[in-house]
Amino acid sequence: MREYTALTEKFKTLSPVLNEHARRLWAATEALALGRGGISAAARATGLSRPTIYAGIEEIHTSTVTMPRGRDERVRRPGGGRKKRTVHDPTLLHDLEALVEPTTRGDPQSPLRWTCKSVRKLAAELKTQGHQVSPQLVSELLHAADYSLQGTRKTREGGQHPDRNAQFEHLNARVQDFQRRSQPVISVDAKKKELLGDFKNAGREWHPTGQPPEVRVYDFVDEELGKAIPYGVYDVGANLGWVSVGVDHDTAAFAVATIRTWWHQMGAAMYPRAQELLITADSGGSNSARARLWKAELQRLADETGLRMAVSHLPPGTSKWNKIEHRMFCHITANWRGQPLLSREVIVSLIGSTRSSTGLRIQAALDAGPYPTGIKVSAGEMAAIRLERSDFHGEWNYTILPHKRPRARRGANALTH
Repeated sequence: MREYTALTEKFKTLSPVLNEHARRLWAATEALALGRGGISAAARATGLSRPTIYAGIEEIHTSTVTMPRGRDERVRRPGGGRKKRTVHDPTLLHDLEALVEPTTRGDPQSPLRWTCKSVRKLAAELKTQGHQVSPQLVSELLHAADYSLQGTRKTREGGQHPDRNAQFEHLNARVQDFQRRSQPVISVDAKKKELLGDFKNAGREWHPTGQPPEVRVYDFVDEELGKAIPYGVYDVGANLGWVSVGVDHDTAAFAVATIRTWWHQMGAAMYPRAQELLITADSGGSNSARARLWKAELQRLADETGLRMAVSHLPPGTSKWNKIEHRMFCHITANWRGQPLLSREVIVSLIGSTRSSTGLRIQAALDAGPYPTGIKVSAGEMAAIRLERSDFHGEWNYTILPHKRPRARRGANALTH
């Protein structure tokens, strides 16, 4: 890499005073001096073609080098030299672009519409259309037309609700209000289900050379071990987290059970005077804004703790903006990279040992309880829920009130509502 950079700088310096003949000889000399790979390096650094450098090397080896002419003296007569392929074949570039972008510049039924468009396949298809091209020429034409190899980019978030930004502003104001009054604010969500067993886990770790951990070839669920279902609670103000690792189903009952466990294990001690709890969550999954069971379980938790359960959902299609995603889950993923999640105990230990440079600490525990799916909440049960909807998008912003006045906790004043 260092030699290539130095070669590029030298060519930039000398190029203004060299004519075509001198450039060829200079590039050939440098290529020979570099040894193996020198011709490719010289071609990249100077922009000269490999056949041109080969011609210069041939002159050097056969001792047919002639004295270079002056910089302003032409080596070829005007109009001399081989014409570009696009001059001989005016439709070549258009046909190439039609293959590369068939839906915008060509026929949607292009034979390469559903195949990998490598330069070799593009060249082969162009030849069937009567063009005389090589893969190298196809590559050069694509680069000249400002094409490059690129992967996909995750930018589309689905349909955008017209009140998306307004909901974010409302949610942010609600969070600031709770924090100003020293009331807890948490972000909740379920992490991706993980296969338990000796399965491949993305990422790399240090191991002795040639001794990578061996895992299964196929990612079929181990019927004995099953899957792990991590559901997390992230304390926005304290930068602390709790994760319950479930083994049954990701249901609303499991989600609220995790919040309940967080409160008893961490929240109650940290917020002894809390009267309200603000929960921020996305709009889908087990904590969906439309799930009846989610609201019914929150009512039970409100009755148990005496806390007013305030909820604000992120607008549809914006789950990646949930605080827990980029404040906690990303660190968990980085902590267990490249390590097979062999058992439930391993996954709990890896989550519990996750730390970050900003002070993040996480506690984790296994939740082996059953959480069956298909539980229905009747209209009567829904009517019994003390649900107060906000004036702004009450389907996203609401509060669930406890049914009775709770007893005062030790070290806390009696809660009033």
